[in-house]
Amino acid sequence: MKMVVAYVDPERFEEIREDLLELGFVSISVLNASGSTPEATMSASYRGATLERHLRPKARIECIVGAEHTQTVVDAMLKHGGERTFVFVVPVEQAHPTETVKTDAVTADVG
Repeated sequence: MKMVVAYVDPERFEEIREDLLELGFVSISVLNASGSTPEATMSASYRGATLERHLRPKARIECIVGAEHTQTVVDAMLKHGGERTFVFVVPVEQAHPTETVKTDAVTADVG
């Protein structure tokens, strides 16, 4: 199993969610996050001091899938995520309940 994590602009989340649902990936998690950027996203002046903000709002999307589906999920996130999308994949030893993880594993009938 693998966990695919993407940081995307929040307004891009709905397109990604719809695409993943159409592909059969029904179990995803989304969190509000912030990403640091080298250039200021906002500058302001307060009492003579210049303030710069270097954080950009992001949505963090997580999806745990069978290893055979990893590239499909990555492609969907990159397709709809926009230019400032960051995606990475990490191995997962266990996930419970297993019914929420889409895999192509066939269970053997032991009799």
